[in-house]
Amino acid sequence: MFRVLGWLFGLGMFLALAGVAGGAVYLSSVAAGLPDYTVLKDYQPPVTTRVHAADGTLLAEYARQRRLFQPIETVPPLVVDAFLSAEDKDFYSHNGIALDGVVRAARDNIIEMMNDGNGPLVGASTITQQVAKNFLLSSDQTWDRKIREALLALRIESAFTKDQILELYLNEIFLGLNSYGVAAAALNYFDKALYELTPAEAAYLAALPKGPNNYHPYRQPEAAVSRRNWVLERMQENGVLTAEETRAAKQEPLEVTPRGSGNQLYSAEYFAEEVRREIGSLYGEDQLYGGGLSVRTSLDLEWQAYARKALMNGLIAFDHRQGFRGPVASIELGDDWGTAVSEIEPLDDVPEWQLAVVLEMQQNEASIGLRPAAGPDGATGSERATGRLPGPEIRWVSSPLSQLLEVGDVVYVSPVEGKDGVYTLEQIPEIEGSLVAMDPRTGRVLAMVGGFSFDESEFNRATQALRQPGSAFKPIVYSAALDNGYTPASVVLDAPVEIRNNDGSIWRPENYSQQFYGPQTLRRGIENSRNVMTVRLARDIGLPLIAHYAEKFGVYDEMNPVLAMALGAGETTNLRLTTAYATIANGGQKVNPTLIDRIQDRYGKTIYQHDQRRCDGCDAAAWEEQAEPRIVDTGEQVIDAMTAYQITSMMEGVVQRGTGTGARSLGRPVAGKTGTTNDYKDAWFVGFTPELVVGIYLGYDVPRSMGRASTGGEFAVPIFTEFVSQALEGQPATPFNVPQGMQTAWIDPASGVQVSGSGGGIEEAFKPGTGPNPERSMIGLNRQNYDTPPAAASQPPSQGQVGTRVVRRLPSQSGGFQEPERSSGGSGGSFNWPTARSLTD
Repeated sequence: MFRVLGWLFGLGMFLALAGVAGGAVYLSSVAAGLPDYTVLKDYQPPVTTRVHAADGTLLAEYARQRRLFQPIETVPPLVVDAFLSAEDKDFYSHNGIALDGVVRAARDNIIEMMNDGNGPLVGASTITQQVAKNFLLSSDQTWDRKIREALLALRIESAFTKDQILELYLNEIFLGLNSYGVAAAALNYFDKALYELTPAEAAYLAALPKGPNNYHPYRQPEAAVSRRNWVLERMQENGVLTAEETRAAKQEPLEVTPRGSGNQLYSAEYFAEEVRREIGSLYGEDQLYGGGLSVRTSLDLEWQAYARKALMNGLIAFDHRQGFRGPVASIELGDDWGTAVSEIEPLDDVPEWQLAVVLEMQQNEASIGLRPAAGPDGATGSERATGRLPGPEIRWVSSPLSQLLEVGDVVYVSPVEGKDGVYTLEQIPEIEGSLVAMDPRTGRVLAMVGGFSFDESEFNRATQALRQPGSAFKPIVYSAALDNGYTPASVVLDAPVEIRNNDGSIWRPENYSQQFYGPQTLRRGIENSRNVMTVRLARDIGLPLIAHYAEKFGVYDEMNPVLAMALGAGETTNLRLTTAYATIANGGQKVNPTLIDRIQDRYGKTIYQHDQRRCDGCDAAAWEEQAEPRIVDTGEQVIDAMTAYQITSMMEGVVQRGTGTGARSLGRPVAGKTGTTNDYKDAWFVGFTPELVVGIYLGYDVPRSMGRASTGGEFAVPIFTEFVSQALEGQPATPFNVPQGMQTAWIDPASGVQVSGSGGGIEEAFKPGTGPNPERSMIGLNRQNYDTPPAAASQPPSQGQVGTRVVRRLPSQSGGFQEPERSSGGSGGSFNWPTARSLTD
């Protein structure tokens, strides 16, 4: 008997030792293949990049995994206690493995396997084990993975402090709604920072690690509340909450308000998207969507709202003149018209409008049902609001509504101010456009609107649309002339001219007014946008010189040296052209446009800064009666400062007496230039004050005529005026800065000859050594009527060199000076030369 027992004992010991040895070999092999846990020391999780306006307001967030890294020191104790109560109440006392939990899980798993074995295995993971799994292992529910997880947990506990481990966990854990980490989850579920969470909200977040979809606030609301309440009870058991606090928290409804990603402000989508593209080009997609960058932009939110509204008003006003094109859609009303109309998606970024369906139709009034608002979960709301659409309130439609709409038609409407339940008809304009507002001293883009609706089209007409600037390019031509020996009083002949092209065809440039005006000063030429004299001037100073200036101003990268380019036949963007005008407004010093002031990395270090000006004296440790610091701008001088003032003064004349007189209502110094291209396909106005430069572009995306009289002066100037009047409201009017040494004289605006006094004359600015014309002379009669294009472009003159200029007196048969005969009935002083159809204004 004892021998048998001894034999059994020996066998048992042998098996036990063999088991221990086998286990040791197995654990050794498993340990040898474990991943390197020390990489956690260099953990840099993908963090959301956040874009802010100039005042710090959040514009947009970009991330593949929405995460905001929160140092453990800044996580409120309430949140920590909620997660510990739900996941690992003994976290601060165990060594990475909770043995009681392992035994309990093993028992439950054995029972499950003995039954049918189809259910999931129960885990007993501590927070440390979850860190090991989330960072270093897969989520496979196998014994092998659990053992590897336990071994890693022991190693992690020996290398990291408890707070470090908890920090990794709270910033990595997935909590649903694409939220990674507790800070992102607090924002995405409740639109709150961590310190603002209530006990009920913190408990709900702590309930999510077990399976966010199982406790989804909309799809599984009962399970979500039940799990949250269970966490609250655990918090009470652990002494975090009192019984009364727990009762109150349980009674709170689960009110989740999902926070949208991407753009956060409906008025700034085009701006934010342009910033997103720029960040991606600077640092790449990985940094954009996971680098945790903090981007401070130049956007002025108030001005952005003004810009959006001004452009919308202009586009809508033009579109209304084209008439009503029809409903957005037509639906069958059925038993519930609200559900049917809810299936049609509205423009999210035009909150002033609502979709509505026609319920009943009378002769000139419709009863409408408004599209129900969707709840936070996206489901159609239960409310069914109705209203009236009376024809007399739709002032842009002359036909009775019964001729335009039928029952079931879905249209856009907006409420009539001061009349409850009364609406007016709206429609999405076909015409498009853009507005750019810039600080001319720094190049900071203060507002940008790239179209009517970003939701309808993400194409940014401010930066992506290449369009012909038309006469808005002429200030570049005139600047080149003024910078190379001409004066605003130089006279150019405005008379028919024919240009022979290389293919033998003849080009006859024409004026907008279909008339010619004889001798004209450069000032009058730009004020009234004379095309023919601009061509003569361009031919006289040479296209290589104009191309050189166009490229220095940044209008084109490489200008084709043909005469039609002097009239704006090339293609450029609104941002580029506005920047060129900002250079003029900045005294001729190069302006580099920017939407971004600075970029900081995830640690707060500045890695990009737009302002590169030098500050002399800013590094002084203390004031010792030295001079105040001086900001030194080292930017390139594109044109002479005096030239910049001369062209600015001439463009002031455009507003005072020329094609941009609509901007006179601003009652402050304004300079600018209109532009309208062939067949009225593009309309422009770019104007500026000493504080602000604004570019307006309008046209169809697929170029076609906007209709006769759709000029920059008629169409773009009112948008400019509306925006600037609001942006600069309350600011005192300031004059343009006159460079030191500038001289003035009163001249005859027709001949450029000096006159005495101001009666009928214009006070003109001249550089030292120049002045009014000593006699009546003009540019442009040195060539034959038929011209061949100039030879290959020669090198442009260096800065400061005076370009070739040919000035000729108009000869008479007797050899004296002679003017063309004036017509008796010509308004504005026209001459008896053949008329022609206009090209640009």
